[in-house]
Amino acid sequence: QVQLVESGGGLVQPGGSLRLSCIASIPSGFTFSNYGMRWYRQAPGKQRELVAGISSTGGSTNYPDSVKGRFTVSRDNTKNTVYMQMNSLKPEDTAVYYCNAIRNFLQYWGKGTLVTVSS
Repeated sequence: QVQLVESGGGLVQPGGSLRLSCIASIPSGFTFSNYGMRWYRQAPGKQRELVAGISSTGGSTNYPDSVKGRFTVSRDNTKNTVYMQMNSLKPEDTAVYYCNAIRNFLQYWGKGTLVTVSS
């Protein structure tokens, strides 16, 4: 069972930056580099949405238009950790951010970290 723990959320003013981290505990027999990683977010009253994805090797990333150019996902496979640098934050970025690991159509979720963008 993959376990994911997010950190780095908090309160930030509009235009500010935050860096989220997600550290993974991987079961024996597998390695972190076996898993594609994604960040999702869910704002109050809204559906969960994908905000960033990164391939198992880190060689490929993808973002929706809503965050492209502002958010950057990266990973360090030696530390079993995926990051998301969020710049130029807007009030509409306020949400709980979740880390997601995927391998062979099996998905695992963290419990989330709250990001609040407000003056």
